[in-house]
This record gives sequence, structure tokens and C-alpha cells, in this order.
Amino acid sequence: MGEVVVPESVLKKQKREEEWALAKKEELEAQKKKNAENRKLIFKRALIYAKEYEQQERELIALKREAKLKGGFYVEPEAKLLFIIRIRGINRMHPRTRKILQLLRLRQIFNGVFLKVNKATLNMLHRVEPYVTYGYPNLKSVKELIYKRGYGKVNKQRIALTDNSIVEQALGKHDIKCVEDLIHEIMTVGPHFKEANNFLWPFKLKAPLGGLKKKRNHYVEGGDAGNREGYINELIRRMN
Repeated sequence: MGEVVVPESVLKKQKREEEWALAKKEELEAQKKKNAENRKLIFKRALIYAKEYEQQERELIALKREAKLKGGFYVEPEAKLLFIIRIRGINRMHPRTRKILQLLRLRQIFNGVFLKVNKATLNMLHRVEPYVTYGYPNLKSVKELIYKRGYGKVNKQRIALTDNSIVEQALGKHDIKCVEDLIHEIMTVGPHFKEANNFLWPFKLKAPLGGLKKKRNHYVEGGDAGNREGYINELIRRMN
């Protein structure tokens, strides 16, 4: 009996599949290596950020103590970051107010967004003050919001931040490779704050535990609307 002749097309197919399998294996190994390097980098950065936050906290305490010893008060520098929560619906709303709320990405009640403090944003907030409450979030609030309710905008879709690769895919070109980088950029209002903030989908918060007092009145009048400065953190805890 003569040898079985394997058709050339089958040989070609086998060779092609072997090449593909090899390429896939190499790609997987390269990805594994990259992931291991990324993990090391992320861990290092997280430690650096933790030290930085701790140092800032210590400096603040030292300055407050020094001022107290001298019989004065320490006035903290003006905050750079705001967190805005929409607390009212659309009934009897002026079209301009509605437009500003759309620009702020606050399209639904109990939506929340971060904002950089500047003249333009403060002017916009002044116009929509009866419909929102805002203040200066601390590190704990920023971390809790992003880790618990953080969603990113990837290809115009709302994607949960379950993996650092999602952040790297969208913001890697700005050297923001993980959730800790994202928190640091937002908290310190860094050079790429705009890109980082636009990547974050507006936070969908729950109705506050224990309810609101009187959303028609300003916070200083015993209501809920307007600027509540540091007390926004207590409201975030109740809504997160």
C-alpha cells in the first residue's frame, strides 16, 4: 500500500493554526508579564499616595496647634474640589436652570458630580442653588464614592470600575493607570482633572438615610439647598 497523501490545503491549515497558537501563547505571556509589572507599579503608587495624604493631615494638625498656642485660629486654604448633589426635580423650573443642570451632568434627582472650584463653576452654581446642595468632600468621601458607586464612561457606555484595566484603557495616556491614580487626580485637582472627571459617570446616589429637612430652604436657614461646605461629607455618608 502506498503512503496516504495529505492534501496541501490541510497541511497549510495545520501550519497556520500552529502559528496562531504560538502567537496567542506569546501574547498571553506578554500580557501576564505586563500585568505583574503593573501590579508592582500600582502598589508603589498607592503607598506614595497614602504617605502624601498622611503628611498633609499631619501638617494641618500642626498648623492648627500652632495657631491655637498663639491664641488665634488657623484658616484652611480655599478648597479646590466641590461635590454637587441634585436634590430637586423638574417642576416649575426655568429653562436656563434646566440647561445649567444638564451642563453640570445633573439630569436626575440625587445625581452627584465632582467639580473644580473656579469663577465659572461658582457662577453656574449660584444660578441653580435652589436645586442642588454642594460642599467640599474629604478624602474618605472621594474614596467611598469612587470605590462603591464609581462607573466609567467607555465607548459611551456606563461600565462599573471592577478592574484597574478599565481605568488604564481610558486614561492610560494621562498616566492614570488604576483607581488609586484616579482618586488622587480628583482629590488633588491635578492637571488631568477634566479628563478624569469626564471619564467618571455621574454618581447615582440613594435617597438620604433619615431624609432631607426642607429642600426648598437654604442650608443656612435650616433647609438643604446651597453650600454646606464640610458638612457635605455627612450627607454623602447617608446617601452612599
